[in-house]
Amino acid sequence: MTTRNLESLFAPSSVAVIGASDRAKSVGATVMRNLLAGGFQGPVLPVNPKHHAVAGVLCYGSIADLPVTPDLAVICTPPATVPGLIGELGARGTKGAVVLTAGLGNAASEDRTMAQAMLDAARPHLLRILGPNCVGLIVPSQSLNASFAPGSAKAGSIAFVSQSGALCTAVLDWATARGIGFSRFVSLGDSLDVDFGDVIDDLASDPATKSILLYIESIRHARKFLSAARAAARNKPVVAIKSGRVSEAAQAALSHTGALAGADDVFEAAMARAGVLRAYDFEELFSVVETLARSRRVTGNRLTIVTNGGGPGVMAVDALIAGGGRLAELEPETVSALDAVLPATWSRGNPVDIIGDAPPDRYVKALEAVIAVPDSDGLLVVNAPTAIANSLDAASAVADKLASARKPIVTSWLGGHGADRAGQVLSDKGLATYDTPESAVRGFLHAARHTELQQLLLETPADIPEAFTPDIDAARAVIDAVRADGRTLLTEPEAKVVLEAFTIPVVASRRVLTPGEAATMAKALGFPVAVKILSPDITHKSDVGGVVLDLKDAYAVRGAAEEMQERIAQLVPNARLDGFTVQEMARRPRGYQLILGLGQDPIFGPFVLFGEGGGAVEVIADRAVALPPINMKLAAELVQRTRVVRRLEGYRDQPPVDFDALYLTLIKVAQIAVDLPEVEELDINPLLVDKDGVIALDARIGLARAGVAHSPAIRPYPRELEETAVFDGVGDVLFRPIRPEDEEHHYAFINMLTPEDIRFRFFGQIKQLPHSQMARLTQVDYDREMAFVAIGPEGDTLGVVRTITDPDNEMTEFAIVVRSDLKGRGLGAALMRKMIRYCRARGTAHMAGEVLRENRRMRDFTAGLGFEEHNVPDDPNAVRVVLDLQTASSAMAEASD
Repeated sequence: MTTRNLESLFAPSSVAVIGASDRAKSVGATVMRNLLAGGFQGPVLPVNPKHHAVAGVLCYGSIADLPVTPDLAVICTPPATVPGLIGELGARGTKGAVVLTAGLGNAASEDRTMAQAMLDAARPHLLRILGPNCVGLIVPSQSLNASFAPGSAKAGSIAFVSQSGALCTAVLDWATARGIGFSRFVSLGDSLDVDFGDVIDDLASDPATKSILLYIESIRHARKFLSAARAAARNKPVVAIKSGRVSEAAQAALSHTGALAGADDVFEAAMARAGVLRAYDFEELFSVVETLARSRRVTGNRLTIVTNGGGPGVMAVDALIAGGGRLAELEPETVSALDAVLPATWSRGNPVDIIGDAPPDRYVKALEAVIAVPDSDGLLVVNAPTAIANSLDAASAVADKLASARKPIVTSWLGGHGADRAGQVLSDKGLATYDTPESAVRGFLHAARHTELQQLLLETPADIPEAFTPDIDAARAVIDAVRADGRTLLTEPEAKVVLEAFTIPVVASRRVLTPGEAATMAKALGFPVAVKILSPDITHKSDVGGVVLDLKDAYAVRGAAEEMQERIAQLVPNARLDGFTVQEMARRPRGYQLILGLGQDPIFGPFVLFGEGGGAVEVIADRAVALPPINMKLAAELVQRTRVVRRLEGYRDQPPVDFDALYLTLIKVAQIAVDLPEVEELDINPLLVDKDGVIALDARIGLARAGVAHSPAIRPYPRELEETAVFDGVGDVLFRPIRPEDEEHHYAFINMLTPEDIRFRFFGQIKQLPHSQMARLTQVDYDREMAFVAIGPEGDTLGVVRTITDPDNEMTEFAIVVRSDLKGRGLGAALMRKMIRYCRARGTAHMAGEVLRENRRMRDFTAGLGFEEHNVPDDPNAVRVVLDLQTASSAMAEASD
């Protein structure tokens, strides 16, 4: 991911229009008109050899004729001309281009398309390309409208980024009519260079952008996108709407963007993992922003409703419950307070129906009674117009009363012209207002979901109850044997060996070749047993009678196996029968049958599936998915998204299941996706779970074709970076990447630092880091930052070094601290050397950090590692130390702390 030279796109000092024209309704004419009408303050330079002037501006015959090098070029010429123009612009020094032209997928030569030729021409000059096949971009704060949209955008704090040009123009028109403004309006088009990840990274640090809205058809670089979205979502709302939610629409997206659309449930899981809110239409997309911008932080989904009409109140309740929200309960004290101020015919419950003739003061008195309800997370005020009471007066009274309320407020005034005026009154007081009660409820629930996602981004997962170390060699030996046999589907016994290698409990199973061997093996295992067919050509054994359970003697086993042979020969005559498996019957009468699995999404790669299992799993369709890797918290959240969890929690005399064992098994399944990238699919169905734990009864594993390896969209914990060393006076020390589970130990570590070390590390004194900040220190995105901790023999944290790298991988900022009582033992030098090796290996150019000038020990330490000191502008109390990672000497090997 990189934001390099994006300032040339979004804040250029000059713009050239290649293919500018005076021809009415041409793209070149429209772009010129928009640039000039927008009031862009820099030079606008039309280029077209056929014109002396365009739109009254002197026109140049070629790029070489331009009097200045343009920061940005907008290209609206035929496809065949684009690669050459990009090459000329790059050689001239231009760093940004918007390519409006479509049709670059055609061949430019025998070995490459025009699109690839364009990218090849740009690469040597680091020229960034927006498009091709896009509408352009609008940056109102720069008075820049480098697009062929039919109009411009009002200035605002929302960034809108879209893959669809047609929807860009539609949304622009829709938003203009509603007075919605933008900080940036970006059409990505085919996004062959600048893509979602790049733009989101740039917007995350843009102070003019308060929220980011995305229209997504497909994502090309899933890991890059999720990393950028997660980083941005920690600081500002990111809301996405996606087309291609159903298979037919996904095919349309394929033809439109040239990329596959992922399954919608996987997309939903990916967005949640990144902290991105999901919307389903444009009105909802902008209503989310309305709520987040105007409402106070929503901490839950319990809503109180005050309305002057029963019908609108019921509609609001329907929307609330359907969306997963709850009605707040009114306490007896609140009901008594409402009795004192409302007519006797009021609803005496939530929704609080204050009756259709309600004057403004009745609204005010009702709100005074309910505003402080403790079990309510928000308040919806609804008004339906009547001939008896004035809606505008009611809006004014409500606005005055609630403008300073601490509780989140949403409002809905129904009607036409009068409702518009009332809505403006409410909006002017900072209250979120909507056309309908249902949209107001959805806005409230989106705000609650945003808070939930923010908490998930920062929540510390519980420790794994049982440490496990997969026997990857054993699992890979099975896979290699299957490959050598020319197969991609593991037999059930082979699949169970893989599960056992990841310490997943499986029922004892044995492979046999004949019915007679099955009877003999059953005696050895002990009755009762189950017998199943072994066939590489039959995926679902039960569909053809290939599973018989609870066989109580050898005669029954032999007979069941012989009947299976006959049945298979009749039903699937061409299927190969490689024998049978005989397995113990798992006796868990109060157990539940679940399904756990792995699948592959064309966009986001491996995903974990959980749900209710058994033979009718497709019919029941109770499932949820998550992206690996996962931890105990994410596993719990995955299980909670299914219907079967209600039964797993226990009811009547049925005890709850061992949830820790279930969560741990999900973690292990997710780890298979990380450690065995050749696994295409995995099913454990059923996995039996009860209060005593879990056991896998059946398993199926399919492999990808040779040479294909699936990579998770979220970089997993880099176990390969772990290493140990022995230090005098300390003992064995484990150096490893930090994990979210380290938060508690990190608090203890910081408490062991002296006040001086705290001041040197944080440039000031701190009493206690809040959870939100500590979570940011321990929950790192290994793709863009790293922290190595030194762990002592007792599991305590002895020191930490961390780096945060810019998206261009040019500069990484470091910070390091060792426990105050352990200085001088070499821990700091070991941590720093490890981090330098890591950053150098990933190609980072420079490492830098700021050190208080009085911190002589740290200055000497970094000097010994080869860092050079520089003064910090405007801060005489600090120095900046910088290390050239790619040319640094080996002096660091001699450093000590």
